[in-house]
Amino acid sequence: MRPPPQTVIFSFLSRPDATSLAERRKGDGHMLDSNGRVIDDPSANPSANVFEADPNLNFEKWGEYWRKVHGVRFVYAEDPDDHSLDHLLRYDQIHRIPAGPSSKAPLPYEVLVDADGKLHDTIIGHIPPHVRPRWDGVAYLTFDTPDHIGKVFGTDRVQNKIGPEDRTMFRDVAPILSRQFVLVPSDRIDAVSLVKTHVRRPELNRDTFQRHWLAEHADTVLAQQATRTLVGRYVQLHNVGGATEGEAFFYPETSAIDAVTLMSFSNMNDLEAYLLSEGHAAIMKSEERFSLTAEAEYWSALNFNIVQREAGERPTARPDATA
Repeated sequence: MRPPPQTVIFSFLSRPDATSLAERRKGDGHMLDSNGRVIDDPSANPSANVFEADPNLNFEKWGEYWRKVHGVRFVYAEDPDDHSLDHLLRYDQIHRIPAGPSSKAPLPYEVLVDADGKLHDTIIGHIPPHVRPRWDGVAYLTFDTPDHIGKVFGTDRVQNKIGPEDRTMFRDVAPILSRQFVLVPSDRIDAVSLVKTHVRRPELNRDTFQRHWLAEHADTVLAQQATRTLVGRYVQLHNVGGATEGEAFFYPETSAIDAVTLMSFSNMNDLEAYLLSEGHAAIMKSEERFSLTAEAEYWSALNFNIVQREAGERPTARPDATA
């Protein structure tokens, strides 16, 4: 018998950089100076950022700190009698890789040539602008039931030590409360992930969209040869948080996202081959039936598994599945 869907907190994250507020949102209470005061405008005085005063080091330091320091702190139980973390089944850090494909810089990659099809003698004046995705990574935490979320995040340790750290090292945190449907299970942790957000077509309500996404669309994805040969794990995350302000688990930056696709690959070459495959072209046609593809954002990432208490992952029960 297939297991029911698990509960996931899928938190989109941005690093505490010096980008202006006109370009990138900053969460309330996030980014602090050396006195612990909130920085209102990160671009006004980048050196005031207590996390990293040198903007040239910010991205590298953030990625290193998140994995090597914050990840270790989050799963450290100070009190030997504290078993709250036993309720956390899995914790992955998904670090966006700028060199990988994204919706802002999709495949196939273009060769920069002149009108005669020749390479330019110099790249000066021909360097394309960099368009950054909205987020720099995701904290991906899996629980058996929604009740277990409070058992982990409600502890004094998390509230009084991890929470303040989050406000220092993240510019913004935008969680999605999700039901997780594992469609291609895996017992290994692949190195590379593809993260893609989806927004439903306006004529569909969220429940209808998610039912179609789990049935017809999932069947289309699973039917592709490229999925069978290249994808190590395929998960659908269905947003079950609040859609309007005042509802539980409402967050304005992610409330419009109806679902997230999460796929894993052995390496970046396999991910790129997948995005260029005929099978992926068929998947895109299916996406157009149910979602606003212009509103979708995707990017590739490096996956770090911090906690793994699941043994023998199995496909989730799909009540509307046709196969």
